[in-house]
Amino acid sequence: MSPLVHRIYITVLVSIVVVTTIFLLFKGYSYYNTPIAERFYHPDHNEFKPSGLYGHGMGIAGTLLVLIGVFGYMAKKKYRSLARLGRLKYWLEFHIFLCSLGPVLILFHTAFKFGGLVSVSFWSMVAVVASGVIGRFIYIQIPRTIEGRELSLNEVKEMKGNLEDIITLNKRIERLQTMQKLFKYWHVAHLPFAIVMLVIMVIHVAITLALGYRWIF
Repeated sequence: MSPLVHRIYITVLVSIVVVTTIFLLFKGYSYYNTPIAERFYHPDHNEFKPSGLYGHGMGIAGTLLVLIGVFGYMAKKKYRSLARLGRLKYWLEFHIFLCSLGPVLILFHTAFKFGGLVSVSFWSMVAVVASGVIGRFIYIQIPRTIEGRELSLNEVKEMKGNLEDIITLNKRIERLQTMQKLFKYWHVAHLPFAIVMLVIMVIHVAITLALGYRWIF
């Protein structure tokens, strides 16, 4: 993927998230802007409430996007058989896209009403998204091969001839060591929040099904 195509790819992904958010805000603004105690009387209540046609649908779609984003990226990193299916950095970017768009849909699924276990899951999700953005910044600072594999310290030293026109070797090595440490610390924050979010998400779905809530099927 050329730099131009890559920029277009990123622009499209970001645009989808932004446009989707604006569209949902515009479509449901009247309902979401109504006090929670009065929403039952709103003409769109049956559509936008969490168990409504749109509300429930957004919850299902958002959950699927998050699950695909999380487990798809995990599979790419773990299984070598997927090595031919694009570079890791593109999978990471698509992972971030799905795990940004998914939470947006889940946010509208809640109709901006938080409480109890859902509140814990929501703020865990917010922490995951926020830490994911930070992790992406750290990730792109670490020198990598064209396939997206992280370079070792020795490999960076061997690249001295190619780096002299861009940045001094010592600075490159120093940044590599710093970013590698930050990336390790980042995992300590990102992974637990992701696990909490997924566990509560599963519990929420299980309770919903147990109570007999269904969407269009």
